[in-house]
Amino acid sequence: MDMEKRPEPAPEPAPEGCLVAAIRLPLRIVMVVLVVPLRLVWDALVAVGRFVGRWLLLPLARAIGWVLYGLLVWPCLMLWRYVLTPVGRGLRWLGRVLLVVPAVWLYVHVLAPVGRALRDYVLVPLGRGLAWLVRVLVVVPLLAVWRYVLVPVGRVLGVIGREIWDALRVAWRVAGYVSRAVGRALRWLIVDPLRWVYRTVLTPVGHVVRDYVLRPVARVAASVRAAARQARADVRRVLFGSAPPPEPQVSDRREPGGAQGRSLDSSTTARTKTAFIKD
Repeated sequence: MDMEKRPEPAPEPAPEGCLVAAIRLPLRIVMVVLVVPLRLVWDALVAVGRFVGRWLLLPLARAIGWVLYGLLVWPCLMLWRYVLTPVGRGLRWLGRVLLVVPAVWLYVHVLAPVGRALRDYVLVPLGRGLAWLVRVLVVVPLLAVWRYVLVPVGRVLGVIGREIWDALRVAWRVAGYVSRAVGRALRWLIVDPLRWVYRTVLTPVGHVVRDYVLRPVARVAASVRAAARQARADVRRVLFGSAPPPEPQVSDRREPGGAQGRSLDSSTTARTKTAFIKD
């Protein structure tokens, strides 16, 4: 049994027609005619570039490098090696002798002993005294007040507040029950009877009074008012004569005048009064 996987054979190319072959051959000839001169020119340029780079540019670059090294790098190197380095060493020695050594001696023999003396004989005793004063005047009284006043008072107030809260909660719950019971009692004893009296007694009586008392009285009053108005008009006509009829005023009907404009008093209220009088 063959354990190795054999590569699959490449698929055979599809057969090409005569039209494809007829187009491909002239196209390849044209491409060869165009590309071969360009390739020859490119190869010639590459060869010339290699020659110029190897025999002209590289020696010229080396010569320029030697000139620059002789004019710039070597003088700077000599200046660094034979001028700046010795001067720097001398300045470093002078700085060490004039600054570092006196500063170290001053620190070791003056500042350090003075600092130790101040620390041991001034700052440490002063700090201890201030700490003792703060402890005696602030910390101990605060601890005593906290331990012997605030904690017992807080415990007592906590117990009292807890009891008051429990009593208030129970009283609130009992008051809710009482309020609910009183509300129901008032509803049963007052609201429901008043509602029943209003619906079954006052409403029918009111309707009867409105239909059989108020409306007839209103009709009679309207009739009396109309008769009185007519009588006044007759008396005025007899005494002073009839007034000439007013001349009609021509106005634009699209915009009613101020006297003919509709309002609540002239339209809705008048119609309501007329209907009420007619009823």
